[in-house]
Parts: sequence; C-alpha cells; structure tokens
Amino acid sequence: MTGVDDFDDGWDVRAVLVDGRWVDRTPRRPEVVAPLRREAALLPWLAPLLPLAVATPHIVSEEPLTLRHALIVGERCPGRSASHGASVGAFLGELHAVDPVEAVRHGALDAQPSFSAAQAIRDRMQREVLPLVSRDLQRPGTDLLERMAARVADPRLIHGDLGPAHIRVDGDDVTGIIDWGDCCIGDPALDLSWVLFGSGPDFAHAVLTSYDVDGTLASRALDWHRLGPWHEVLYGLDLDQPEYVRSGLDGVETRLRIRAGTRPARPEVLG
Repeated sequence: MTGVDDFDDGWDVRAVLVDGRWVDRTPRRPEVVAPLRREAALLPWLAPLLPLAVATPHIVSEEPLTLRHALIVGERCPGRSASHGASVGAFLGELHAVDPVEAVRHGALDAQPSFSAAQAIRDRMQREVLPLVSRDLQRPGTDLLERMAARVADPRLIHGDLGPAHIRVDGDDVTGIIDWGDCCIGDPALDLSWVLFGSGPDFAHAVLTSYDVDGTLASRALDWHRLGPWHEVLYGLDLDQPEYVRSGLDGVETRLRIRAGTRPARPEVLG
C-alpha cells in the first residue's frame, strides 16, 4: 500500500489516510471488531436516507479487519456557527426518524443489547469512578447514574458518539458525519448532548430551531453530557494512564455542578 499516513488517534480505531483520498480503519482492540462489521453492513443502506454525507465503508481486509471509505474533506466542527448547528439539527431529525426495525434488519444493534452493554459500563462507573469523586459530589453522581439506568420509551437509531471530531465542516458547510462505530438503537438524547451542551450558544440555538427538543429530551441530553468524562476516567484506568484519570475526574466534577437551565438556548427548554 502506498501513500499511507496516520491521521487519527482514536481510542477504539486506528485510522490512516491512503493516497490522499481513502480512509482505512482497523480496530485497536478485539471488542471493536463487531461494531466495525455493523458499520459495514448498515451504512450503505443508511447513507442515502440522510441529508449529510456519511462515511460509507466496505471491508478490504479480514486479517487484520480493515474498513475503507472515501475521505470526507473538512475539519472538526468548532461548534460555534449557526449554519453548522442548523445542518446538524436537521440531520439528527432525519436520523432519528429512521425506522428502527428496518435499521436492525440492515445491521444496527438493537435496543436491548445496546442498553445492556451501556449499563454494564455504567455499573463499572459506579464501582470504579464514583469512589474517586469528591465527597460533596457523591450524591449527585449517584443520582446521575440512577437516572441513566432508566430505559427510554421510544429508542431510535442514533450515531452514539456525535462530538466535534465526528462532524466535519468546510467554511459554512457541514461536509459529513464520520465514525459510526457506536451507532445503535438507543436514546436520541445522547446525540444531542454535545450539540446542545458542549457547543456555543449560536450553534445550540440553531439545533433547537431545526430539531424539536422538549424539556424532557433536553434534560436527558444534559445528563448524557454530564456522563461523558466518566468514560475518560475508565479509559485511563484501563490503560494505566493517570493523566486521563485526572483530566476525566476534573470533567466529571465540573459537569456534575452544571444545573439544568443554565444554557441560554430557548426559553421553554430547560427553563
């Protein structure tokens, strides 16, 4: 293979740019193999249903498993532009409207196994992360984990990891959405967590104008945002990297102190 460059240092997948136009992705750990195979099955069916470009992979090698898709040009989304927010909100509206039964038939992980896998991680957070949290935040941390253990009534097809690195932009345009390894039938509020609470107010307000977010959905999105750094702590513990544990705990404690209603988005949401 010629013209190969590393350009991604993801936790789950090693990605390389091939000949300036292809992206090859290989799993860093055995448990990532199954999600990558689901991507290869699901995304060719899903991509034509969505208003933004989707990295659509195919398997080019079994040993090691390697998925290849065309490069989606653009930079990571800074989360400040209203035009970007409007595009992402419209994209999420279409994604979450996809028939979950059809999505599972085409390879998506169904609601029960996806919830069970996520709950197993939250159980680890209860055992391994919560004891490291400051004493005054133990109760809010416990309450958060208890709220996240509740199943949603209407799970939908979700991206599952929609952060700035996975939204690619060029100027005022959103050029596409990448890295679908966490895609499953799950809580649509997870996809709204960064776009509402990790982005700037103009971006978040534009999402709210193009996606119908009620108070319940926004509250769950805020809880998903609060939960995000807990994953970084587990990652640091698993790899024996104290810097990730420390930075993750800083994020855990900062976000546990966020109160509902603090984002100036739309008065009727979280107000």
